[in-house]
Order: sequence, then C-alpha cells, then structure tokens
Amino acid sequence: MRNLKALWLGELPLGRAFWVFAIAYGTIANIVATIAAIGAAAAGLPDTLVVGIFLTPLPYILLAVLGVFRSANRYEGSPEWRYLAKIAVAIWAAAMVVL
Repeated sequence: MRNLKALWLGELPLGRAFWVFAIAYGTIANIVATIAAIGAAAAGLPDTLVVGIFLTPLPYILLAVLGVFRSANRYEGSPEWRYLAKIAVAIWAAAMVVL
C-alpha cells in the first residue's frame, strides 16, 4: 500500500513509476483481466459481466497514469523525458483499455 500511495502522490522516481507500476504491473493486470473476461464469455456469462471483468484494471490504470504524470512533474532530469513519459503512458493506457 505504501508504494501505491507514493505512486499516487508522484513520489516515486519517474523510471520506476513508468516501467514498474504502469508498464509491468498494469500490463499484467490487463492480461489477467482479459483472460478472465474471455473465460467468462466462453462460459456463457452475461455480456455486462464480461465487460465488467474486462474493465476491472481501469482504476489501477488511471492510478498509474496519474502517478507517472505526477512523477514526471517532479522529475529533475532532462525535460524531454517528462514529456515522453507522459505521452507514452497516455498511449499505453489507451491501448490497455482498447485491447
């Protein structure tokens, strides 16, 4: 929980917030939810439940995006990395919601 709070507040280093919490953990959560949704659909569960299962990682994805944005705002290195991280995490989040 301490790491999630630090992510939310933007207190994590930008690289860790981006690569670990957004890309790695967020992608894993999305893959698990997608597999569970496919299984639910194959089992004949209602479509609304299947969509709900598919969207369960959405709150975490939003947390990760906001955390990366906040970490980028505190980043003291090259300004290009701030902007690239924000653009990349926004594209990643859109891909996670669509795929």
